[in-house]
Amino acid sequence: MKKTKTTTRRFARPWFAVAVPVSACAFAFATAGAAFAQGVLVPQAPPAAAQDTLTRAATSVGVKRCLPAITRLATLTVQGSRSHDVLLDWDRKRPDAGPMFSLIGMQFPNAAAAASITAIPDESGACTVSAERISVAPFTCASVAEQELQSYKMTRLLPIYAVYTDDKEPSSSVSLIDSPPGCLIIRRYVEYGWREPAATGAAAPAAPAGQPPKRR
Repeated sequence: MKKTKTTTRRFARPWFAVAVPVSACAFAFATAGAAFAQGVLVPQAPPAAAQDTLTRAATSVGVKRCLPAITRLATLTVQGSRSHDVLLDWDRKRPDAGPMFSLIGMQFPNAAAAASITAIPDESGACTVSAERISVAPFTCASVAEQELQSYKMTRLLPIYAVYTDDKEPSSSVSLIDSPPGCLIIRRYVEYGWREPAATGAAAPAAPAGQPPKRR
């Protein structure tokens, strides 16, 4: 497996900022974060040249159909990091027709985080995309929920595991897992049937209801 590393420019705010509402910027978070909003894949401005390692890696192995979604998610993911690195898995026989899986490790000025981005094209030309951001907060999960997720509905799965959702953002969730003395935070976003707006002529992606890669 070949290891590659890239250094990114620093931004004012890291991706998945917790202190803002989910509608503000889906899947952007800092130290305590909001959920991944459904509009995250809607281009807000002409796309800039790709700077993230995942986009370069996916391009180098022949991923095309889901690349705009991958780039949008990856750009938000690494925003604010000092450096990041990517592990990529893809279908060698059908790089643009098979699923792509990635794991991203990130260094921030005072913390570290991991994220996964998955893209699966279907026969209709659309893509199913998912992204998760995993971090640890130096606070109890109860305090994180009280401060950042008051408007969310909580579902208790285990005594140490709770999932928070917002009816306005059905594609997103925030999971808090007690891991004393801190809290493990997993922010998750899934969208089915995504299509590039430019390809469909739509203003927003369609969604029903609701450097080279490492080689193994």
